Amino acid sequence: MLHFPCRFWGLLAAGLFVAVAAQAQAPLRSASVPAAPSDEQSYSKEFIYGVNFNTQGGLIGGVSVRSTRVLDDQWMRFWSLEGVMLKNTKEERINTQVGGSYIDRKTNHAFVLRPSVGLQRILFRKAADAGVQVNGLLSAGPSLGLLMPYYISFDRTAVQTRVINLATDEIVNEQYDPVKHADVGAILDRGPLFSGIGETQVVPGFHLRGGLSFEYGRYRDAVTGMEVGFLVEGYTKRLLILSPSNNPREVDGLNRQLFPSVYLTLFFGQRS
Repeated sequence: MLHFPCRFWGLLAAGLFVAVAAQAQAPLRSASVPAAPSDEQSYSKEFIYGVNFNTQGGLIGGVSVRSTRVLDDQWMRFWSLEGVMLKNTKEERINTQVGGSYIDRKTNHAFVLRPSVGLQRILFRKAADAGVQVNGLLSAGPSLGLLMPYYISFDRTAVQTRVINLATDEIVNEQYDPVKHADVGAILDRGPLFSGIGETQVVPGFHLRGGLSFEYGRYRDAVTGMEVGFLVEGYTKRLLILSPSNNPREVDGLNRQLFPSVYLTLFFGQRS
């Protein structure tokens, strides 16, 4: 069963409240005198930036950009690029004796680049200068999983002496291996974030996304809103984020190959 963090529902509720408030403030127009299409949609291109929150990421899941071209008064075509971080739900942060911290059994950071193409259809159109517009979106594309080694600072001397002396001990930064670094008392802290960037592995995959976007604002040349939806992606092999301590069969329970998620994206941009 999917677990939806409380922060996700809070953000979703806040976004919906803003959208409904904007709709309530929109000026009413006579049903017998509909606006001309050129008044409602006087642009041909759109470029937006977004901040992503999802059930497979951290506090902020990632960022995205999207370029959209209008096909007619209802349909649009777009391409997008999204970069997010994946986290294992079983990650557990441990505090060390010297005031540092590390994530137990974590051996790789997992990042994903998602280039995609898709279609967008206007479901409910807003007025030219106010209100809320609702769009339906569907997109697909490759997923490039990037596994970057997770480094820790390890006191090799303390393994023998059982005493930590930061001034004289041999301290190394290396990829965390729960078997090699079984003496957790000698782990001082997590290593620098980009220590293992040169050893990054690429795991190919594919994703499919469906969602609804809510656009609100009072300017024809600007766009602001949010998108909520569901994304599923799979990879050619399991993404090794957490490493088993001693039991190789534990890998199947720790790491996954298929990642379904619910997401929320807050976006802004320009039209022309």
